[in-house]
Amino acid sequence: MRRASARLVLGAVLVAVLIVIAAGADQLAPYDPAAQILSENLAPPGAQHVLGQDKLGRDILARVIYGTRVSLAVGIVTVLVSLLIGTTIGALAGFAGGWVDELAMRAVDVLLAFPGLLLAIALTGVLGPSLRNVVIALCLIGWTGYARLARGEIVRLREREFVEAARALGVPERRILLRHLVPLLATPLLVQATFGMAAAIVAEASLSFLGLGAQPPTASWGAMLNDGRAFVLVAPHLTIFPGLAIMVTVLGLNFLGDGLRDRLDVRTPTDLWR
Repeated sequence: MRRASARLVLGAVLVAVLIVIAAGADQLAPYDPAAQILSENLAPPGAQHVLGQDKLGRDILARVIYGTRVSLAVGIVTVLVSLLIGTTIGALAGFAGGWVDELAMRAVDVLLAFPGLLLAIALTGVLGPSLRNVVIALCLIGWTGYARLARGEIVRLREREFVEAARALGVPERRILLRHLVPLLATPLLVQATFGMAAAIVAEASLSFLGLGAQPPTASWGAMLNDGRAFVLVAPHLTIFPGLAIMVTVLGLNFLGDGLRDRLDVRTPTDLWR
């Protein structure tokens, strides 16, 4: 329990710091992230530019700070939309049962049959490269995990004594689902959402690295990695710092998810792979 508490505190602190950085990017960034000084391109870290400058002379610290805003925004929006869609479909399927459950779960199985990142690449390629289309693509494939989790919990809970008692008292089925069962999904879905947000941030960085996400001059960690890979031997700071930003963000969210799961004593689909 002590280790779980340490992970929870560390994860919460890291995530809180990232949120503060994203919210205060305008005040924290020392320079305009799009300002170019071509005469100082590929400059190493120094007194004026703490993390150095990229191939166009843009300040890397400023771009990492603004990239935090992009990554967290994509992660939060993707998780909220996926959570809403997945919970609605999963809860209805699990409570209704029969052909409704069968149809919904087969749709989930079809989407899960494809590698998630490859499907996101295909969808983004069809829709066109932009952050909005990245969010749409991630939401179209991201709801499946929440649907399976919500469906499994509802199936487990719908035969419990308090549900039978509510039916015996004449409580409408819709009220049983919305007032008595759905609120019980909050804890496992919250834990799953922390892992889902980490996955969404990595997916956004991957798509931006491939040129399908954020477009210039928008600062994105994945796009920064792509810009710096051609200079990895002569200017490694171009890739080190955005890579560290991704690592710290994902690590913080995973620590938070692990800590919440252990503290709240819930099982999520990720446990199946442990």
